[in-house]
Amino acid sequence: MTETHAPLSTETEPRGDLCIRTLAMPADTNANGDIFGGWLLSQMDIGGGVFASKIANSRTVTVAIDAMNFRKAVYVGDLVSVHANLVRIGRTSITVHLEAWSLRREDRQSILVTDGNFTYVSIDEQGHPQVIQRDGAPIAT
Repeated sequence: MTETHAPLSTETEPRGDLCIRTLAMPADTNANGDIFGGWLLSQMDIGGGVFASKIANSRTVTVAIDAMNFRKAVYVGDLVSVHANLVRIGRTSITVHLEAWSLRREDRQSILVTDGNFTYVSIDEQGHPQVIQRDGAPIAT
């Protein structure tokens, strides 16, 4: 059986804008007592949505998640920070690279625990995709 792992990160500091910071709590654990991957994914989605909405200057919804790498476990008591980098702005969509970093109680340096690309679509009041406006003009594609 061949095992595949995400490439080891050489990152020592978070890249991008801090979007959200939260504390991993006992209610967020899986059956093994570690923080549930779905909880971490939801925190990343919340942070990415905040970032995308600021760029689009509108409401956004998640339409895709790509290239997720769960690199390290997150434990109860870890301080989790989500950082966002803009990858691409399309006509109606924004792709964001999100990194989740964990600061363990006994450590002074955060470690990269999860990263991936999330795509959001700008929507209007009726929930329909809308063109992303920048400085009063639509984004050129």
